[in-house]
Amino acid sequence: MVSVSMETPEQTEERLRRVIAQADVLVHDGVWCFEEFPVDQPPVLTSDTLAVVRDDQSWSRLVPLTQEHEHIEHFGIFSFHFPAELDNSGFVGWLAGQLKVRLGTGVFVICGSNRARGGIYDHWGCPIDLLDEAIAVVKALRAG
Repeated sequence: MVSVSMETPEQTEERLRRVIAQADVLVHDGVWCFEEFPVDQPPVLTSDTLAVVRDDQSWSRLVPLTQEHEHIEHFGIFSFHFPAELDNSGFVGWLAGQLKVRLGTGVFVICGSNRARGGIYDHWGCPIDLLDEAIAVVKALRAG
């Protein structure tokens, strides 16, 4: 269930630092990219497909980069699974802001749900060249 928190900015910061410290974090190996498909031709799901999303014109499948293509962005991916009892509301905006301020980069986030592991989880993508730095920021925030 999505939580609604009425708190001061300081309380939000304190709560989200507890959330990141208690979340399960996974850094996915390799370089990742989006493959695009026409909306009337959904992509085949494979064991290495991490996420699939669509808009009104196309499908995008997030998969490991297997061959170079011109104009395809290369991403590093890391994921968070949150304990069910934690209020993680605001986490995406908070961490995205931290990464933007500290690294100068934006990110993308794809969320899903796995009730067996606590509920909502996030896959985060950043430019592959900044993955190590992004993970260093995450580790520093987890350490307090």
